[in-house]
Amino acid sequence: MTVPIGIMTTAQSQAHQKLVAIVGPTAVGKSALALALAPRFQGEIVSADSRQVYRGMDIGTAKATPQERQRVPHHLIDSVSPDQDFSVAVYQSLAWAALEDIWARGRLPFLVGGTGLYVRAVLGGLAVPEVPPDPELRQRLEERAQEEGAEALYQELAAVDPAAAAKIHPRNVRRTIRALEVWYKTGRPFSQLGERRPPACDVLTLGLTTDRKDLYRRIDERVEAMLAAGWLDEVQRLMDRGYDFSRPAFSGHGYRELAAYLRGEIDLPTAVQRVRHLIHRFARSQYAWFRLNDPSIHWFDLHTPDLEDRAADLVAAWLAGRAAA
Repeated sequence: MTVPIGIMTTAQSQAHQKLVAIVGPTAVGKSALALALAPRFQGEIVSADSRQVYRGMDIGTAKATPQERQRVPHHLIDSVSPDQDFSVAVYQSLAWAALEDIWARGRLPFLVGGTGLYVRAVLGGLAVPEVPPDPELRQRLEERAQEEGAEALYQELAAVDPAAAAKIHPRNVRRTIRALEVWYKTGRPFSQLGERRPPACDVLTLGLTTDRKDLYRRIDERVEAMLAAGWLDEVQRLMDRGYDFSRPAFSGHGYRELAAYLRGEIDLPTAVQRVRHLIHRFARSQYAWFRLNDPSIHWFDLHTPDLEDRAADLVAAWLAGRAAA
């Protein structure tokens, strides 16, 4: 994949450009709010979801429907196939290319999604190391993790890059391997390559939240709706195409669990329960990225009366340059 060059530099030279971000945990209603707000402000949606970039993974990632995409243009959906490598660096470059295109046409971009690292890559100007994956190196590190244990790799990372190790759980082998990969390929600590830059545009961030019990209920209802919409058939089609479900595209969101059921390894109730548990855990982790006490985020409870109108009033006031309460 060719990555556009100089996107960040160009965007930083246009600091007057404006961007609305809508963040929060999964299943809280971010996409619905974006679809309600964007038409009011000649807006277009840029996805900040690490799984919606993959083609063929529609139901399980809750992508906007073709009808919704026809009503409001969407960007960074269906960008690559599940067997292609896709990194935060690639996402950042493509996101800035999309933002530049939207601004050039005089429209307002809405960055919408719950992948915290992707949101930070845009809003925080995160300096992401553009180090392409090295399959052979990763395989060697994965073999070491299996033979020596994840702790051995983690201790090696702690020795060469303690700052990165401090932000990675010792059992998170994938992130540990990525940090070591950057170290081996560049000779520089991953933590230094990931330092933040100032935001490159004027940003208004809206956050959606609800209480934990309600969020879990919404997640469970979404899982049931996805299954009713044909999620199992979608997983079977991906399996029939020969995709390797150990690839990053299929981590999280329940694809591997449903594939295990289709292979006859577990029964369907067990698979569904595992999917629910996985997504509950993912939702909890999202609050580590989007904190309720973050003063840069204007939080709305999902059940706020006239939510769409209140959010629209806030956006309108911000666009007009008025201080928002």
